[in-house]
Amino acid sequence: MEKPVRILTFDIEEWFHLLDIEPINKIEHWNNYEIRIHRNTERILHLLKESNQKATFFCLGWIAEKYPQIIADISSQGYEIGSHTSYHQLAYRLTPNQFRDDLRRSIDVLESITGKKVRSFRVPGFSITRKNLWAFEIIAQCGIQFDSSVFPATRAHGGFKEFDGNRPCIINTSFGDIKEFPINTIRFLGKRVVFSGGGYFRLFPYYLIHWFISRSEYVMSYFHPRDFDPDQPLLQGLPVSRRFKSYTGLKSALTKLKKILDNFHFTDIDGAVSLIKWEKKMPVESY
Repeated sequence: MEKPVRILTFDIEEWFHLLDIEPINKIEHWNNYEIRIHRNTERILHLLKESNQKATFFCLGWIAEKYPQIIADISSQGYEIGSHTSYHQLAYRLTPNQFRDDLRRSIDVLESITGKKVRSFRVPGFSITRKNLWAFEIIAQCGIQFDSSVFPATRAHGGFKEFDGNRPCIINTSFGDIKEFPINTIRFLGKRVVFSGGGYFRLFPYYLIHWFISRSEYVMSYFHPRDFDPDQPLLQGLPVSRRFKSYTGLKSALTKLKKILDNFHFTDIDGAVSLIKWEKKMPVESY
């Protein structure tokens, strides 16, 4: 990469789509919660229009099925639509057949709304690890060309610390190559830290995030509508640590992101593909 490549992405899911929290992550309970996705998505689209920035939206099939106009609005404004699965489940808790069916269902509904091929994907919770590398085979089999499911560090549910590097690379599968866009890390105080999305972005102060970005040749951001919704209800039954991660920094996150977009140029995944020299190939079985 001759110039810094900074990619802006949003995972379009509801405020209650938290992983690994019973009974919140059970699909049959989702209709019991307040709907906030319309307002929160509009907030993001307004910010992008103001800043004139491109972005990729990884959308849940469940959202597309219930509120197809949200997907249509995102697509009609020129933003790339990718899949975030249908039902927002951790990949390593599914069988290969369940994962394949879920992914295909999301692709079908998204393509039926936009009339465009879905080429990009992100798994919920970055839940591809060494234990379920079969997921890459299925992702390629379903026609996905660009993936952003790798979190090259340890995390609560997922993480792939053994992944070789935190820069874009090509992953070989028996169904073809996937161009992988992992989440980026940076060395800080002797450790590799993540800063470009979710709770990490909300926790770090603006000046530190600005410093991290300015020193990174590659940035893969990942945000959720709930990251910018300080008025969202407090989910009951969350462990103290999870409550801290999910609710800290909500009031300042939108202003922080606006400053970042005012100071740095971002692109979507489709735009980033041509900016990267795709030289490194890594077969799935090498892990």
